Amino acid sequence: MLTGITHSAVYVTDQDEALAFYVGKLGMEVAADVDLGVMRWLTVRVPGQEGREVLLEVPGPPAHDAQTAAGVRALVAKGALGLGFILTVDDCRATYEAWKAAGVEFTQEPTEHFYGIDCGVRDPFGNHLRVTQPAPTGAAPDPAALRAEFGI
Repeated sequence: MLTGITHSAVYVTDQDEALAFYVGKLGMEVAADVDLGVMRWLTVRVPGQEGREVLLEVPGPPAHDAQTAAGVRALVAKGALGLGFILTVDDCRATYEAWKAAGVEFTQEPTEHFYGIDCGVRDPFGNHLRVTQPAPTGAAPDPAALRAEFGI
């Protein structure tokens, strides 16, 4: 039986720059920063939220050969790897304003949806993140309204 997800990963090309962004601008905290010899195991998490970490992984050994690492870096830079993760917040609009003032790049301003208010962030490497203020109710969405909202 599965009991949870503890780690996910986003690719970055410079872990120190990643720390400046994820910790310095977004307010996450370092969960682990360990020299494994073959790589630096660097994870961040929401402050106080133990048990769920994001690995800031540099494409390369031991997971990738040089050619594959170059290909991954190119895909990250294009923003072609899809959603990195979603952060939840109490107030999406206030978070947007604070992070915008800190120099965070947004791909979408706060927008109301059936599930809450969210906005899109692009990290310095090209990864897409979402920031969501969940709606107070868990009402099931209307499929027709969703298709109209997303232009499908």
